[in-house]
Amino acid sequence: METVIGIKFNDFVLIATDMTAAHSIMVMKDDEDKTYNITNNVVMGVTGEAGDVPRFAEYITQNVKLYRMRNGYDLSIPAIATFTRKTVAEHLRSQSPYQVNFMLGGYNPTEKKSHLYFIDYLGAQVDVPYGAHGYGGMMTITVMDRYYKPDANYQEAYDLLKKCILEVQKRCIINMPKFKVKICCAGGVQELPIITKDNIEQKIIVNVKE
Repeated sequence: METVIGIKFNDFVLIATDMTAAHSIMVMKDDEDKTYNITNNVVMGVTGEAGDVPRFAEYITQNVKLYRMRNGYDLSIPAIATFTRKTVAEHLRSQSPYQVNFMLGGYNPTEKKSHLYFIDYLGAQVDVPYGAHGYGGMMTITVMDRYYKPDANYQEAYDLLKKCILEVQKRCIINMPKFKVKICCAGGVQELPIITKDNIEQKIIVNVKE
């Protein structure tokens, strides 16, 4: 009953997740942050079991930090994606598998290249231009197929994300009124205005620090 959306552009990556925390038929809270900053230039949007999501995300984040402390530099973005996929695959073959699906995105300012990875609970990993997990993903892929442009600017990209979320809120029977949005660009990981059912049809100006 969750949604995470990732879109890669030439100079940045957008990650959006719904902010609803539900248990069975009840909504427990509507301000849950399902995004995790792995490094200054890498962010991960995670969906899955309530206990597995923070445990897995913290494990990945702290191990990447430990690598930086030991070696004096960060893992590359493809290496972080491979490490997270390996972690999921290893636990899948143990007594405590992680039931998590996630989009991992980042921007390398040295290479001036953006990355986006679709990784699921079975350990499948694909480098994609855009993707989504959850029920909302069923409604958003066709929107991105139609309107996606790799050379879009910040405003056009944010508006595309709003189109996707509008479709989720319109078509999906599950209530997802708020979405948290983060961008990875040359200025690092930054938060963009939260998209809600109240402001989704309004014009929102996006300001990104370079």
